[in-house]
Amino acid sequence: MTNFKAFEGEFQGEKAIWLQAGQYEAALLPKIGGNLIAFRDTVNNYRILREPTMEEMGSFKASPTIHGIPVLFPPNRYEDGRMPWKGRTLQFPVNEPATGNHLHGFVHSIPWQVDEYGTTQHESFVIVSVTVDEQHPVFEFLPFRFTLRLKYSLSQDGLVQHVTVRNNGEEIMPCLLAFHTAINAPFVQGSSPQDYRVKLTLGKRWELNERMLPTGQFQPLTANEEKLQGEGIYPFYEALDNHYTIQTQNGSNRMELTDTKADVKLVYDAGTSYKQWMIWNNGATEGFFCPEPQVNLVNAPNVDLPSEEMGLFALAPHELWEETSRIYVVSK
Repeated sequence: MTNFKAFEGEFQGEKAIWLQAGQYEAALLPKIGGNLIAFRDTVNNYRILREPTMEEMGSFKASPTIHGIPVLFPPNRYEDGRMPWKGRTLQFPVNEPATGNHLHGFVHSIPWQVDEYGTTQHESFVIVSVTVDEQHPVFEFLPFRFTLRLKYSLSQDGLVQHVTVRNNGEEIMPCLLAFHTAINAPFVQGSSPQDYRVKLTLGKRWELNERMLPTGQFQPLTANEEKLQGEGIYPFYEALDNHYTIQTQNGSNRMELTDTKADVKLVYDAGTSYKQWMIWNNGATEGFFCPEPQVNLVNAPNVDLPSEEMGLFALAPHELWEETSRIYVVSK
């Protein structure tokens, strides 16, 4: 019988909620963006997510986007920090001087509230949320009343993430979300990055301009991108900072990362409500990469394309949107 636990503890000196389920454990940092910072198989010594070391905690807190599973709301880049919406233009800070854009939104570095944690007969779980209203600092940039809610569950079937966006106000609000998930390659002790092959349910590649913003046009896939779409490819074959539509395979939208030496496969099943993928590998630096499921096209409110094609959609007053993702390992 699987032993389930959920408890308060620490991760590198920070308050954390720890989950345990049989051979698996996970840790979430509520004060740093509700970031699920660790997911491990303690029997096989797999460390799935990139975790900051104690020495890296200062830089992680300053820029918490390349460890664990950061929440991006709204995600990625917005031209000149502008987001046109329903007859007005929201102005975000330009925090990426190299491109003159706003990058990654407002919730990945702020405290989230721990609503509940515990166990059932089938899982351990933690629920965290952030509620924005006129008194919340995020309201200055996103002047809507809303709640983001995350539930992470751990069981013998791996890690499940359930996310909900609820519009608490009387205005129509944009629902723009992504996760900057940082995956270790290798995640198996004793393997090397060269042992890994990554596959992604990508469709078309968006053309990006010199400011890393979509032009609205597509580019043909290269031979290597066709391998990324098909049989898989070494994750660091070249520097990647690319944006794609999704194209489901066998009914799912997911990333598969295979360790050819250990003969195991990591599956990140992101859910089909995410209509775009970003993939970033830190300039082809071995060690980790970020397959990022994203609801919307980068800079979508500034792009002249049909909203449905861009994943640009709205929540009416008191409506909610939700999606579920799962991360697990399969022995081949």
